[in-house]
Order: sequence, then structure tokens, then C-alpha cells
Amino acid sequence: MPLLDQLSQDLRFAIRQFGKQPAFTITAIFILALGLCSSIAIFAFVDAALLKPLPYRQPAQLVGIYERIPLCEQCNLSYPDYRDWKAMNSTLVSLDVYTGAGFSIASPAGAVRAQGARVSDGFFRTLGVAPWLGRDFRADEDQPSAPRVVILSYASWQTRYGGKREIVGQNVTFDGNTYSIIGVLPPEFHFAPVGQPEFWTTIHTPNGCEQRRSCHNLYGIGRLRDGVSLEATSADFAVIARQLEARYPDSNHGQASNVVPFADIVVGRIRPVLITLLAGSALLLLIAAVNVSSLLLVRSEGRKREIAVRAGLGASSARLVAQFVTEGLLLATAGAAVGLVAASWLATLLTRLIPQSLLNGMPYLAGLGLHRREWAFAACVVLLASLLFSATPALRLSLSDPHAGLGESSRGHSGSAWKRLGAHLVILELAMAVVLLAGAGLLGKSLYRLLQVDLGMKPDHLATVSIGAPRTSYSKNDQFIALNRELLRKISSLPGVQSVATSSVLPISGGNTRWLLFADRPFLGEHNEVGERYVTPGYFMTLGARLRNGRYFSESEDATKPLVAIVDRGFVEKYFPAKSAIGQQFFYQMGDQKPVTIVGVIDDIKEGAVDSASFPTIYVPFNQDPAGFFIVVARSSQDEHALLPTLVSTIQHFDPGLTTSNIRTMADQVNNSPAAYLRRSSATLAGGFAILALILGVVGLYGVITYSVSQRTREIGIRLALGAQRGAVYRLILTEGAWLVGFGTSIGLVCSLGAARLIQNLLYGTQPSDVSTFAAVGGTLAICALIACMLPARRASSVNPVEALRAE
Repeated sequence: MPLLDQLSQDLRFAIRQFGKQPAFTITAIFILALGLCSSIAIFAFVDAALLKPLPYRQPAQLVGIYERIPLCEQCNLSYPDYRDWKAMNSTLVSLDVYTGAGFSIASPAGAVRAQGARVSDGFFRTLGVAPWLGRDFRADEDQPSAPRVVILSYASWQTRYGGKREIVGQNVTFDGNTYSIIGVLPPEFHFAPVGQPEFWTTIHTPNGCEQRRSCHNLYGIGRLRDGVSLEATSADFAVIARQLEARYPDSNHGQASNVVPFADIVVGRIRPVLITLLAGSALLLLIAAVNVSSLLLVRSEGRKREIAVRAGLGASSARLVAQFVTEGLLLATAGAAVGLVAASWLATLLTRLIPQSLLNGMPYLAGLGLHRREWAFAACVVLLASLLFSATPALRLSLSDPHAGLGESSRGHSGSAWKRLGAHLVILELAMAVVLLAGAGLLGKSLYRLLQVDLGMKPDHLATVSIGAPRTSYSKNDQFIALNRELLRKISSLPGVQSVATSSVLPISGGNTRWLLFADRPFLGEHNEVGERYVTPGYFMTLGARLRNGRYFSESEDATKPLVAIVDRGFVEKYFPAKSAIGQQFFYQMGDQKPVTIVGVIDDIKEGAVDSASFPTIYVPFNQDPAGFFIVVARSSQDEHALLPTLVSTIQHFDPGLTTSNIRTMADQVNNSPAAYLRRSSATLAGGFAILALILGVVGLYGVITYSVSQRTREIGIRLALGAQRGAVYRLILTEGAWLVGFGTSIGLVCSLGAARLIQNLLYGTQPSDVSTFAAVGGTLAICALIACMLPARRASSVNPVEALRAE
């Protein structure tokens, strides 16, 4: 009871003390809340992506199975290879495959495109996921002889079918085929590699690609046997890959295997970004805590008489420390309360700023918020901050004689000790600010370099829409060609449309590849792999691509004419470095061996990720090999965003059975590509942390110099009385500040070199030891520090010697 009574007294006294100093209290709480807000918000992302277990049974046993070639470390599989790997391996309990898919569904407004996935029959059993309603796919239900069945996602069941249980057993029609609904997945289930599918079907009938060993369109996922390591599984699949290479040299030459933890597939790309941001927010939190500690030190100077009186009345050091602990805990709790509210708002805001196209690939962010781990994280921060805030005045008390505070002046040793401690804290703040500034500078420069990459086209004023044509209405190539031509004719007549074309794949998107044989050289078993695009004649002019040699396609070049192709500069440099490529011929390695003649060469268009090296690409006429899915690209003389609704309405009015999806501008596709977005978000958040750290560091420097001036008022007055010039006083104070800035900057730059090595995977076209960035950081800090020191230096130089001596 006495302890509780003492705690109650200390708490009431702390509240009264903070209430008497509202400026100090509000400033301290705001600074601490600022650091906590950013740290907790970023930790929420880290928790959702990296700490929260994946919603599968024993997720650590899941591995991704890929094929590896020189162009690609994690390439998709062919269906025949998957069947062989499944039968021949001895280290996996099960092996299944999956791939994304799109389905055309009838609606009152016409056909709509729904995201889906095709999987092998044991896919959900491999994951260890059971349907929330209904049943799973049965064995061999992915064979052509089995009936077509589909499992709904929980979200699709709720939004499309009203959450009705009787939906199980009913039929739904996709792309003209009837499927029976057999189950609903759990609400917490997600599978990031294919985004957020609404419908899950079996592979059922292998398409044309899946019937060829040379065509790759599937991804593998397996579950390790108990006690089997990842290394053993990798060795097992390496042996199988070599056996298949010997058995099928035409299709499997140079193809190795690649086995990786499944968690790396889900979050491998964003893990370094989140860890970097968490480290940056932790530094900002530490700077905020140090700044509040400096404020507490200043406050403790004004409490010397209070402490002396309490000590004189019999209060022990332990009793005084208990008061400091109560005040520190109260201050940290108040800052945490404000920080938690702000963190919840910030986490929601950051989630909304993620483009929907990228958010679909991050389903683990659903339900992001403050949960148990976030509260535990905040509690740990409060505890540590309380210890720091309690130790600061306690340490100040231990450095001075409590009874000395009863005198009129007690600067001496305690003032000097505070000055040294405050200076050390400022050096620490400045060093951490330099680390954050350097990291933000490197990330910002990297983003700038990335956005300056030559895309080989003009992305502005381009509107794009993906179109799917139902096989029930367009089953022949002539029908696809007629559909394409009529659509382009109607779109080209729209107001503001300068040119229009179609392609099978947009730039920046990756896409299909083919293996080639060349007519002018013998085939030695190598895989000459190139990207492949199907485009209409106006495609390059619409993009603004540059023709180097030869000609464009003509509208008359269809399947009845000799096959032709346009290649890019990378293709020429790799396969025809010493002679002209125009007129040269190649064959598809797994085709009907018809010769394809090169008729044109264009400058490289960025066909893959913006931050990756381009690979050789060929472009073939759409009319020579039409497909039921293509992308319309229209160049507008006006705002391209305004053209998008008109494009969609024109397509749906032309044929309500056509589906439209991926409705966006080319500029948005470039700016919101994973490579650009991850770097932009990293640079923006790191820059925000750095600016706040710089402000807090400069404020801390200002506080130390101001306190130093107040402690040296008598000395400065004597100097001026003895004839010292005002400029000399300026130099005295600025020199003191320069030493602090010099030490802090030097330590920070050394630490920045190490920190830059940790984020080098996020850098593009920028070295971790970029001299210009570090010089800019040092210069920025020096200028801001100079401004912070000028105010107290000016105050010191304007001291009246008589008043300074009289004040003592």
C-alpha cells in the first residue's frame, strides 16, 4: 500500500509538473510521437509481409520449382517437364503447378474479364489448405476426361454470389465452357504469385503450349519431405534436369533447375525495401528519443532548486529516481498513444498509395493495421524510452551536489558535465541524420537514373486497353484479323486519336520467348532465345519507336504471304554483329521450319523490367499469327486519361462479348512498374525520414549552442569588456558548433558507407560510395548547422558586458 500511495503521489506530481510547462510537454510528446508513428507504421508492413506466417500448413516446407537458363534465373516450366519432375524426384512429398489465367464472364453490362488461376489437381493439398465450403479438387480432376470444376475465392463468393451456401453444385460459364462450382476457399487464404484470383480451375485440357516440351508457361510448387533440406532437393532436381537434357536435347539443352524457398517468391522483392525502411524509421525514432532526452536535460537545469529542497527535506536518491521514472513513463506513454493513432492513419494512407496493379500482387497486406505484434512493438519502445527518459535526469542528478541548488548560482561542474553530455548527444543525432540523408540521396539518385532510362519509345499520350475475344464467336484466324482491323478503324476515327495499333504484349511487361535457328550457320544444340511480340503495322509509329534500317510491316502481310519479322538492335548486335541483318532468315526451333525473313531493324524498346538488361526481341505481323487476346495502344493528341473511357465504351459497343481489362496509360505503366514504384516509395519515405532527422539534429545543435552561450555569458562579457571584437565572439561560438558538426558528419559518413552497402540491391546506376551524394549530404548539413549556430552566436556577440557581469 505505501508503494501504491507513493506511485499515486508521483503520478499526480508529474502531471502537475508537465501541466505547468505546456510548451515543453507538447514539444516532447510531438517529437516522440513523430518517431513512433513512422516506426510502428513501417513495422506493420514488415509484420504483414515478413513476420506473419503464410496461411498454409508448415509454410517453411514449401519450395518454388523453376527452370534456369542464362536469360532467366526463375523461369517457368513446360507441362511435360513438370510431369517428369513429379515422377522422378525423391525429395518432395508432392509437386504441383499453377499459372495465372483470365476468364470471360457474362454480365448485364456485357462480358467482363475476371482474374483466375489454373492449377494441377493436388495444388491445395500441397499448400495444406482445405476449402472453407465444399470440397477440394480430386485426383486426376485436371485430366481432359474429367468434368470441368471451379473453386471460388472467398471474396468472389461474397461479391458475385452474395455468400449463398447453395452456390456449391451450381454451374457457371467461362469462355463458353460450363464449370461446376465445388467449393469456396477460406477468407484468409491468399497466393501472391498469381495476385488475387476470383476463380481457381484445374489445368484440365492442356493448351497448345502445354502440349510442347519446348513451351514454358507453368510454375512449380512443392513440399519437402520431413528431414529433407533445400540443398538436398536442389541436388536432386539438378540430376533430373541433366537427365532430361540428355533425353530431350532439342528442347532441354542448357536448362537447369532452380529450387528456392517459397517465402522468397512471395516477398523476396520487397524484403530489402521493407528492411531498409524499418532501419531508417528506427534511426528516426532514436533521434527523436535523443532529442527528447536533450529537452529533459534542459528541463533538469531548471529543477535544481526543487531537487535540492526535496533532498534537504530528507528525500533519498532512490525516492528522487522513482519520481523521474514516473515522469519518464508518463511522457513515453503519452507519446506512444499519439504515435499509435498517427501510425494507424499512416499505414492506411501508405497502403492506399500503392497502385492497384501492384497491390493485387501483395494480398498479404489485406487487413494491415495495428495487431498484437504492433502493440508489443509499441510497448517495447515505451519501456526503452521510459528507461532513457528516467536515466537522463537521474544522471544529471548524480553529476551534481543536490544541496548546491540552494545557492544562487551553481553552474560549475554540473553545467560543464551537461554541456559535454549534450554535445555527445548532438554528435550522435547528426551522425544518424547523415546516415539517413546519405541513404535517401542514394535512393533518390537511383530513382532519377531509373526514370531516365531510354525506353526506345515515347510513353506520353498513350492509352492502352487489353481485349479478350471469346472463342465461341471468334474461332478462326480470319475472324480475329477482321475483328482487329474493324476495331482499329473505329478507334482511329475517335476525336483526338492520332494513331492506333495492337500488340500481344506491352513494353515493360516481359512476355513470351522463342528459340531460333539461323539459315546462315549450323545448329550446334544451342538455344538462341529471344522475346517475341505480335504487332500490327502501325505499332512502332504509335509508340514512337525509331526505325534504323529496312521497313515496317504492311497490312497485306498475312498467313498467305512469306513470314517476315522486324528485330531490335540488341538482336542484331548479338546474332549479326558483322553484317546487315536485313534479308537474313531464321527458323523457329520448334516450329514448322518455315523461313522468316528480317525486313526491318528498330532501336531497342524496353521490353522487360526497367531495371534489368534488355534481351533481343523479334516482332512479327499480327495478321500472320493472330490471337484472341491482344492489347490496343492509341496515341492521343489530348490527355490520354480522358481517352480511356471512350476506348472502353467503343469496344463494348462494337461487341458486348469482348472483355476489357488493364485499362491504363503507358506512362502509368512505366511509373507504376514494380522497379520504379519500389524505388520511388523507398526514396520518398527515406527522404521524409532524412528531412525530419535533419530538422531534429539541427534543433538539437541549436539547443546545445544556446545552452553553451547561456553558461558562458560571464566569460563573453569579460572578453568584450577587455576589448574583444564582436566578430571574435562570432568565431568563438561558430567554432564550437563547427567541431560538433565536423565530428557528427565524419562519423555519419563512415557509417553511411557501411549502410550503403546494405541497400546496394536497391540502387540503379549509382555506386554505394557515390562521392557527389556524400558531398551534397555534407554540404547540406553544414549549411543547416551554420544557420542553427548563427542565432546563438549573434545573441552572444550582442551581450552587454556590464549587464553580463552584473547578472553573475
